[in-house]
Amino acid sequence: MRIRKIDTSRGGDVRQFVRLPFDLYRESELWVPPIVSDMELALNRDKYPFYRHSDADFFLAEQGDRTVGRIAVIENRRYNRYHKSKTGFFYYFETVEDETVAEGLVSAAADWARERGLTMLIGPRGLLRADGHGLLVEGFGHRPAMGVPYNPPYYADLLEGLGFEKEIDFLSAHLAGDSDLPKRFYDIAERVKERRGYWVRSFDSKRELRRWVPEVQRVNNEAFPHVWGYYPIDEVEANAIADRFLAAADPRLIKLVMKEKEVVGFVIGYPDLSAGIQRARGRIWPFGWLHLLLEMRRTSWINFNGAGILPKHQGVGANAVLYTELAKTVLNFGFEHADLVQVAENNIESRGEVGAVGGEWYKRHRIYRLAL
Repeated sequence: MRIRKIDTSRGGDVRQFVRLPFDLYRESELWVPPIVSDMELALNRDKYPFYRHSDADFFLAEQGDRTVGRIAVIENRRYNRYHKSKTGFFYYFETVEDETVAEGLVSAAADWARERGLTMLIGPRGLLRADGHGLLVEGFGHRPAMGVPYNPPYYADLLEGLGFEKEIDFLSAHLAGDSDLPKRFYDIAERVKERRGYWVRSFDSKRELRRWVPEVQRVNNEAFPHVWGYYPIDEVEANAIADRFLAAADPRLIKLVMKEKEVVGFVIGYPDLSAGIQRARGRIWPFGWLHLLLEMRRTSWINFNGAGILPKHQGVGANAVLYTELAKTVLNFGFEHADLVQVAENNIESRGEVGAVGGEWYKRHRIYRLAL
């Protein structure tokens, strides 16, 4: 077996790196492939915004003519400056069930990090702040939400066998489409709207929604500085995240909580197109977009992968406005299921609110750390 750092300027190397999980999960009915063009873009040092401020490299494990593993290792300088840390991250970890392969990949990533003076390796954690993260450790019988990792159970055993320890878990909850909030939530929401001047902005078009991306990003930066893994991002990175999201968005599922003309909160929902992505095999062109279009019309699932209220508006009823909008979105559009995606286990307030609206925690993703 050999471990090889790929040349991201060579199309063959990039395709080999992107291709591996398609082979590993060939028999899986639950794995959802990445959008191939998005993956290829993430390895493009000239176009992807991450490389404007940071660096990454990508390794393959090969046995003869077989590719048996891969890993990315990341130095996010913006994160490290903000946290005054020397942290490296790993991502895109895939391997056959072989301790030797996993050890070779991790050793290559660890050596790369040490050469840059980094003292901790944490992951799986992606290049952009909005990338789905963690290793799935509970909930293997469920298809993942769009953009959220899926992996077999043995991945955790391999990493823990190499000395990785838990850093933090992220939980996802299922909410049945026919469940509704207790009446008191609606009563509180209406009272605070009347007394404090909150109101809800809805959207009919992606063009209209895009104009509000900078404001949503401002709230996102101000609302979540205490959340694990946070670091402030700039307009270029925010627009890259927005481009990815808007490609699959239904603007009617996105709500902003307003106070006069100021955005003070948001809830971001989008139709789950995972089944369409599976049928398209991760390729939008030439005909994959048809599968996504059909799935957007018939999916019974909605994913919520972003909700927040500015700190100064928390605890005064604005959260009730946000959660009633979430509930009304599920009910009004006839979704049978909602997936509330990746809430940090130490976010006690959000976990309590999700429980109050009837959410059942059913998936767990774990971030691991390894001291170097």
